[in-house]
Amino acid sequence: MDIDPVSISRLQFAFTVSFHIIFPAFTIGLAAWLTTLQGLSLVTAKPVYQRLFDFWLKVFAVAFGLGVVSGLVMAFQFGTNWSELSARAGPIQGPLLAYESFTAFLLEATFFGVLLFGRDKVPRWAYFLSTLMVALGTTFSAFWIMANNTWMQVPVGYELVDGIFEPRDWAEILRDPVLWVRFPHMLLGAYLTTAFCVAATGAWYLLRDQHQAEARVMLAMGLGIAAVLTPLQIGYGHLNGEYTAEHQPSKFTTIEGRWQTEQPARLILFAWPDIANERNRVEIALPYLGSFVDQGNFSAEEPGIVTVPADERPPFLIPFYAFRVMVGLGLLMLVLSWGGLWLMLRGRLRGPSPRPRWFLWATFFAWPSGFIAVLTGWLTAEVGRQPWVIFGALRTADAITPSLSSSAALTSLTAYFLVYALIFSAGTLYLYRLLREGPLDDGPDPDSESPERSSAAAARQAARKHLTPGRPLAVDGPRPLAHWQMAQPTLRAGASTAAVGLNPNTDGGAA
Repeated sequence: MDIDPVSISRLQFAFTVSFHIIFPAFTIGLAAWLTTLQGLSLVTAKPVYQRLFDFWLKVFAVAFGLGVVSGLVMAFQFGTNWSELSARAGPIQGPLLAYESFTAFLLEATFFGVLLFGRDKVPRWAYFLSTLMVALGTTFSAFWIMANNTWMQVPVGYELVDGIFEPRDWAEILRDPVLWVRFPHMLLGAYLTTAFCVAATGAWYLLRDQHQAEARVMLAMGLGIAAVLTPLQIGYGHLNGEYTAEHQPSKFTTIEGRWQTEQPARLILFAWPDIANERNRVEIALPYLGSFVDQGNFSAEEPGIVTVPADERPPFLIPFYAFRVMVGLGLLMLVLSWGGLWLMLRGRLRGPSPRPRWFLWATFFAWPSGFIAVLTGWLTAEVGRQPWVIFGALRTADAITPSLSSSAALTSLTAYFLVYALIFSAGTLYLYRLLREGPLDDGPDPDSESPERSSAAAARQAARKHLTPGRPLAVDGPRPLAHWQMAQPTLRAGASTAAVGLNPNTDGGAA
């Protein structure tokens, strides 16, 4: 049986985009986090901020490299699998994607080199400026990608000339109100992804009784940033729903899950569709709330899926459930970040009072929430756009390369899967090792619960790294990259596990 090359190409593009997007979603926020840490280090001169910067810079370098490698193949697919789209929409999409390279990638690559190799060669203010330029470059990258995707979602400022999409007004394309709703939504999603990764790392170290000073800073700043940004993200999410209702009724009605027009409309929480009979077999719904969420009142009329022609409806299950996962994670982020803020105000996450371990575990297990929310939001937007590649103007089936065979598409999909699996596995393992090693320690934490606990924790950490207890690791001012690669001296002769604070029952005597 011949497999449809359109379906295989769609699956391939979805796979590569989904794999790639997790790295920009992380590095966009991580670049802003690094800028914040470097600024705090410059202003306050507290060593803890510089130690955290050195640590997260290593993580950023790995994630940035994985993002570049995984993104290289994206451009090739426009020629190999989607040549009709490239030929017809190239006059608009080509410049938008080129500007991403000319501005964003140029800033990132240039100043990232300064971050890695220029610490001792430029003044501290110039080094801070480099971190700011890297963060600005990642933001520009998000803008141009979202500008291109938004034009495909809601095409404006163009005219068709012999079947070719040509730009009529670039200002209209770049000032599209839909773009200025979707771009902040994506940017906030990236920031929240990083915020919860940072907070989860801090919670992990506190649970392991490691890097106490750094862990408290990461937990407090990560949850604090999330507490501020999550309500903004929910607000921009609502604005995204408004543009979808206005410009993409097929996507909107599928997300809502109502087959028939209703007044007042229910808010459907769960449904299992019977597409052939245009109804839901199972529903869990709340009366009136559909009208309130969509229109702000309890009596508004809301359209059903049947108002959209059958051949213009997207698949039901993916956008319907992906949207609910995204919204659910947003609410979870709100509860967790505000709960953490409340605990911090009460002094439960710092100082001598016992920390609620249940909350630390909840924060730790929330580390993938941002990634999953970004992926499900992307699936909602892209699958919900079907069957259009340029909404209302070019169908996906008409954008495929005419000569592409099913066997060629399947071969490339398999190759991408194997290569990406190798890259992801190696990158994930290396990132885990970086996170397990943690920031460089400067000795006992002066704010820990007791001197004895602090000394034991410092000794255990030194033993785990095979360092001589008491050996100073701190240096005044910024550390060059040479400090990243540390010698591995052995423990002093005659040192016992009791002397270095190792408990075989809890630590197992292993790193």
